[in-house]
Formats: sequence, structure tokens, C-alpha cells
Amino acid sequence: MPSFLSVWLGRIGRELPLLLGGLAAVVLVLSVPMSGYATNIVMQATTYAVAVLGLTIVLGYAGQITLAQAAFFGIGAYAVAIGTVSLGLSFWGGLLLAMAASTVAGAVLGITSLRLGGHYLAMITIVFQQILSLVLTNWIEVSHGPDGIPGIPRPSLFGYTLSGSAGYLVFSIVCLTAVLIFVRILKHTRLGRSMEAVRDNELAASVAGVNTYRVKVVAFTLSALLGGIGGALFASGFSYVSPDQFSLAESIVFLTMALLGGAGSALGTAVGTVLLVLLPESLRFLKEIYMAVYGLSVILIMIFMPEGIAGFARRLTRRLRTPAVRPHHAPALHLHTVTSDHRDEPLLVVRGLAKHFGGLRALNNVDLAVRRNNIHALIGPNGSGKTTLVNVLSGIYKPTAGKIAFADEDVTGAAPHVLAGLGLSRTFQNIRLFRSMSCLENVMVGAQRPGNDLSDVHRDLVARSLAALHFVGMGDRADDSVANLSYGHQRMVEIARALAANPKLLLLDEPAAGLNLTEKQELVALLLRMKGLGLTILIIEHDMPLVEQVADSITVLNFGERISDGQPEAVLRDPAVISAYLGEGRAYAVA
Repeated sequence: MPSFLSVWLGRIGRELPLLLGGLAAVVLVLSVPMSGYATNIVMQATTYAVAVLGLTIVLGYAGQITLAQAAFFGIGAYAVAIGTVSLGLSFWGGLLLAMAASTVAGAVLGITSLRLGGHYLAMITIVFQQILSLVLTNWIEVSHGPDGIPGIPRPSLFGYTLSGSAGYLVFSIVCLTAVLIFVRILKHTRLGRSMEAVRDNELAASVAGVNTYRVKVVAFTLSALLGGIGGALFASGFSYVSPDQFSLAESIVFLTMALLGGAGSALGTAVGTVLLVLLPESLRFLKEIYMAVYGLSVILIMIFMPEGIAGFARRLTRRLRTPAVRPHHAPALHLHTVTSDHRDEPLLVVRGLAKHFGGLRALNNVDLAVRRNNIHALIGPNGSGKTTLVNVLSGIYKPTAGKIAFADEDVTGAAPHVLAGLGLSRTFQNIRLFRSMSCLENVMVGAQRPGNDLSDVHRDLVARSLAALHFVGMGDRADDSVANLSYGHQRMVEIARALAANPKLLLLDEPAAGLNLTEKQELVALLLRMKGLGLTILIIEHDMPLVEQVADSITVLNFGERISDGQPEAVLRDPAVISAYLGEGRAYAVA
């Protein structure tokens, strides 16, 4: 069974409480008399919630700020209005038109703007929102201008038209429940983990094999789609649309709803939306001051619940949770191995590599050959270009000149996720983990990289990730948040994430930095175990006793140039290396 199907089917059962909650809401609507005004308020809350759940995906999961959700809401609403009133389509035809229009608009805006990110993305979405408002107001032939479009029909189900307010409210609750379950399950899929990885640390996600740009575009497009669906439901429910309903102010309201509930929680977002719709109505008895009380209430909630209602609830229930029980046996970790006939062949070959930052030559004419099943050490003084070289090799920097061949392929200038797909994994000098995720979830991001030799089954992905954690001694911490781990344990999780990708070449940037003596000895043993399984390792390290214990070959850089290369005994006796890096006092260690 494909991985995405196994995840979706496996999670449906866990959403049973939500299904029962939706059913209870339907029963309540059908059994408790409600005024037309109250029904409309609840209908507004449910249709808004569908749109705001789109922000859970793009903002909560993927970490991209957008202030155009009301624009997609309006595109969906006007697509249904124009499709049904002007083109004579049924509601369902109009809904399909709304979904298509909002999806295309979201994809186009995402493709053209998401490479900027941050505040620039927020500014672009504001401009898009304002442009749409102007178009809806002034394109009178199509949108009917400020007068809006009345007479939007409601859907028919099995020959029955949902003309009554209660019937349509039930329909909107069912739609909201379905969307809510979709967004919650999405979080636990490969795409959902990739989104959260991009949000937590985009650079680490890219070298783990995540195509960060594509993931952000997909998140933005899904958000726009849900905005369009919410708008379509809103337009049909109220049978009327006008430009003032989809202004920038509404986008700000949508964003506030998401933040109030907890943008990373689908259920929290839905609760926040309902609360912000119903709270003003419950305060109207205060007359002139009700909006001030409403605003103050929202501000206080945001101050005392910075992670939203969902985050506050998580903190309250954290102590009541029972930790998940993992099997005590350690699954075998299968890494790429090489036969004896290929052990002396170079896996990575670098020729004439240069990297310039303006007038600064960080690397100049560097040659390097890393042989299969070797631990190759890269040493040199601070500022010699070691990390720059690894950043070029892993695709973070584009080389100014030179060639890079990996596994007999020319990969010069390849993107990080492409190199990860070919079997190149790395860690960082400053640990880069996805801090909102557990140890297991962190490692699963590495294990799911393109090209990994896993069958397309979710349980195999979990098994591979657990095996990597057990291999580095972190199997019993699989469900712990990485934010709660010690520095040394975080380093082991980062290595496990790289190992789970089943790499051909592992780049380690100062893995012993910050470790105590015991942890360094454990690292030495781990490196030798990895080599014993056939892994090729390129390690940057300043700890020379560690290098002497593990290295099969050494390359030395100084001022961006290679000054020595070869077997450890010869390199560490090289007068140029002693002068530039080791110092005269180190000569005894290699005598």
C-alpha cells in the first residue's frame, strides 16, 4: 500500500473523537431551535473556519506569513457566484470552479513570490489582496462592482435543496469536519513533516532532501484551496457577495483567528475562529464599549497564551500524558556497503574548486578525493575554508570555479536536496534540528529523502528511523522533544537523521565540538562502527587526538588552499602543516 494511503487510513481511526464531535454538532443543530440570526452567525463561523484552516497549513505547518487569505476566500466566493448566477452552473459546478480558481491563484502567487519569504512575502500578499479588492470593485461587467452578486443558490443533495438555514448549517458543519480531519492528518504525512522541517530550519530541511521551495508552494496552494472552499460555502450560505466582504481587514481577522487558536494546531485554529466570531456577538449587550472589551480580550489572550489556545492546552495536559512505549530491541541498521573490489575507488572527486565572496577568496584551486569506505579528515586553522568547502560540496554555496563529481556524476552547482537524493548527507557545526519535533520525527525527515531504498510503506520509514536512533544510542528517547535534550544527545540525533537517509557519503562538520571526554570516546566508537558498515565519511575536526584515532586520510587547508593531503602519518609530519596548524609542539605526536 502506498505510504500516503497507509498514513491516511491509519490516522482515520484516531480522528474518531472529532467525527463524534461533528456528529454531536449536527444533532444539536437539528434538535435545538435557533433563530435565523443565530444560525447565520454559526454558519459564518464554520465557513470562516474552513478558510482559516488554510492558514494552519501555510503558517502553522510551513511557517510562511500570508495576508491574502481573504483574497482566496473572495475568489472562491465570486467563482461560485459568477458560475451559478452568470453561467448557469449548479452549486457543485460552481464549487469546482471555485476550487480551480483559488488553487491556480494560490499556485501562481506562491511560485512567483515564495523565493523571497519573510516580510517580503507578507508585503506581496498584501499587494495581491489590495489588487483583488480593486478588481472586484471596478470590474463591474463581471463582479457587478460594489453592488455585489445576489441570488446565489444553495446546493442540492439527492434531489433535496438545502434551502433552510438549519439544513445548510448541517452541510457546512460536515464540510468543516472533513477539512479539519484532512488538515490534522496532513501533519503526519511526509508532506506535513517536510512543511514543519521547512518552518523550523529551512537549511537543515534542504540538506535532508526536502525541496523547500516546492514544499512552500504546495503549502501555499493548499491554503489557497481551503480559502476558496470556505468562500464558496460562505457565498452559497448567505446567497450574496460584495467586495467589502473580502478586504485586507478580513485577512487580518483570519490571521488573528489562526494565531489565537494556535496556528500549528488545526483544532486550535477552528476553536479560535469560532471564538472570534461568537465573542463579539456575546458582548453586544455592552453597547458602546463592546468592541473595546472584545479587543482587550483578544490582546490578553495573545499575551498570556503566546502559542494560542492549543499551545496553552498542550502545556496543561503534558504532565497527564503517558509516554509512548517503544520496543526494547534495536532494529538492524542497513547502510550502503561497498564490495572489496570498489573500496579504493574515489566516491567524491573535487578538481580546481574555488569559491569567492566578492573580493575574498574563501577557496582557491582546491583538489580533493575521498575514497569509498574511508574516513577522510579535513583539518586546518580557523578561517581556512573547511566549512566553506563542505557548504559547497553539499550545495549550500555555488562554486565560483571547478568541478565536483559524486558517485561518478557531475554534481557541480547541484541543489542541496538533489545531492541528498543522490546519497550525500551532512551535519552542521552548529546543530540544526527541527526543534518543535520529536527525535523520531526529526530522523524521519532524513529517512524519507528521495532515493532512499525504502519500500513505500509508512511503517518501514518508522522502522528505519528507529534503527538509526538505536544505532547512535538514542532509541529510548525517540518520542522526546529534541528541545529537551542535552547538547550531546542533540548531536547524536542530528547524526541519526543523516544516517537514516542511507547515505553513500556522510559529511560531519566538527561533530566533537562541545562534547565532553566521554562523549568524544563514544563518538570515536560510533565513527568506527559506521565505517565498519561500509560508510564513507568526510569529517571536519579540530580535535587532533580524535582525528588520529579515526582518519584513514587527511587533507589540510590554509587560507582556502590545500597545503597537504595523504596518509595521516605523512600529513602530520609535513613541515607546512606543523607550521600552519599543529605548531612545533605537536611534532612528538607523529614522530
